[in-house]
Amino acid sequence: MRRLRTAARGMHCHRIGAALPRAFHSQVNVMDGMSSRRMHTAMRPSPPGSWRVTLAGFSASLVGIGLARFAYTPLLPAIIEAHWFAASSAAYLGAANLAGYLAGALLAHRLTRWSGAATSIRLMMVLTAVALFACAIPVSFLWFFLWRFASGLAGGVLMVLAAPTVLPLVPASRRGLAGGVIFMGVGAGIALSGTVVPLLLRHGLTATWLGLGAMAASLTLASWRSWPSDGVKDVATKHHAHAQRNGRLRTLYVGYGLNAVGLVPHMIFLVDFVTRGLGLGLEAGAEYWVLFGVGAVVGPLVTGHLADRTGFAPALRLAFLIEGVAVLLPALGLGQIALMLSSVVMGAFTPGIVPLALGRVHELLPHHPEAQKAAWSAATTSFAVLQAVAAYGMSFLFSHHGGDYRGLFVIGAVAMALALAIDLIAAVIAGDKDRSPAT
Repeated sequence: MRRLRTAARGMHCHRIGAALPRAFHSQVNVMDGMSSRRMHTAMRPSPPGSWRVTLAGFSASLVGIGLARFAYTPLLPAIIEAHWFAASSAAYLGAANLAGYLAGALLAHRLTRWSGAATSIRLMMVLTAVALFACAIPVSFLWFFLWRFASGLAGGVLMVLAAPTVLPLVPASRRGLAGGVIFMGVGAGIALSGTVVPLLLRHGLTATWLGLGAMAASLTLASWRSWPSDGVKDVATKHHAHAQRNGRLRTLYVGYGLNAVGLVPHMIFLVDFVTRGLGLGLEAGAEYWVLFGVGAVVGPLVTGHLADRTGFAPALRLAFLIEGVAVLLPALGLGQIALMLSSVVMGAFTPGIVPLALGRVHELLPHHPEAQKAAWSAATTSFAVLQAVAAYGMSFLFSHHGGDYRGLFVIGAVAMALALAIDLIAAVIAGDKDRSPAT
């Protein structure tokens, strides 16, 4: 019996001894696996800080829209006076940028499938800088037209891609303000068009275009490494959007497009209305354009901060209401103070409406970055189409109805009223009581 017990103990110890190396190696393998995952995570490129990438978005909107589009406004009289092009031809060059913008808005989402969002943004900022440099030499009308179209195309792509690439990296409670900073670049471009561009024009048209190209190139280089990797994705991309959101998105597209119609009278006719319509002269017209630019600089920050407090849906409706009143003021002939107020407010909402519309897209499609980009592309296209139609339509009405400025402002007010009415009716039908989540 004693020998049997001794043998049993020996066999038991042998089994334990054999099991210990296996357990040890298993534990080592687990630890090696954890270490490998940690090393892989550490080596994976992390997205840049939220404010760094937000400033990159600001640079993109300043380059693609602020410089490429709005800097052309004060250059137009100089181009005609220098006999680079006739007045009718110069007007078509302005239209080339709008046509390119529409093309860019339509192509942006497809472009990301080929090169990724960050790479596409960098390429479009480079294209804008090259286009501005190319316009320094008036080789021919076709040369100029193609480069103005190219700058518009780049602007359309940047408007669609920049903010949706940035905002998923920003905390939800600060996305309104971050969107305001991004689109403040548009306002900065408007302000520059009324201040820096006239200073550059003292050195000639060629020097002015070269200066604009240098600014665009500098902003492109400064923001080059600030864009997130194309591999960085939002953490929650597996959920699907609810079908009932589609109707609300269509309502947003219509309202955003009508808002573009309401902006046209101030964007195109404000300076001419003050200069010739009121007979106050070119200097007074330039002063009102500066007021418009001041509003454009602060507008996106104000609207973005408001949206963070109230939600994007209420902020958007309030914007439609305020814009409807402001665009109507010049038609009422209430005097200088009312006209100054109208200029500042409409200047503020020219870029300020953009973060509200984009935030509303995020509000309707939470946690769906790819769907957000597609929806924002559709919204930008709606804006571009109705803006172009309104610009040509109002120009036609103005030329065929004896230069009636006030009728144009009334049309703008009606467009804003329709945008507000459609949004409110759609909200009632859908039972829209939600607000933007701040968490």
